[in-house]
Amino acid sequence: MLVIFGGLPGSGKTTIARALAERLGATYVRLDTIEQALRNSGMLRDEVGPAGYIAAYGIAGDNLKLGNTVIADSVNPISITREAWRQVAQRAGVSAIDVEVICSDKVEHRRRVETRQTDIEGHVNPTWDEVVTLSYENWGPGPIVVDTALKAVDDIVTELVDRLRATGPR
Repeated sequence: MLVIFGGLPGSGKTTIARALAERLGATYVRLDTIEQALRNSGMLRDEVGPAGYIAAYGIAGDNLKLGNTVIADSVNPISITREAWRQVAQRAGVSAIDVEVICSDKVEHRRRVETRQTDIEGHVNPTWDEVVTLSYENWGPGPIVVDTALKAVDDIVTELVDRLRATGPR
């Protein structure tokens, strides 16, 4: 299956996505890593545009075709990127599960954004102003929504594993 994560920067999606990938022994595909690698190549210095997503779709598709569960970690701010991830799963003949990560405590969310350190060489995390002004489309009623302000990472991951197992192949 393809587990498609999304959520604003600093919401906790990378923390949850990594922990889920580790728990499931899944392939982890992080858009920030791909985009920064493209910038570091010297070919794309500033605006990466859709190149990072397109590369991520290809990597995810290859791994899905090998029979791996893939965890896709990206902001996914617009419906077109979410639908493109679902098409990757469809082409590979596997189910796609959407997971939106939120932090309902705005004070905590801001603290995370303003204090987190980057773990990708050369990557610059967005500022709080950039996060709150980001164009982020509503997901509607479809995704599993997890709130990192309410529960610990291990509890969220345990609940996600249970829900993913219950959902199973479509």
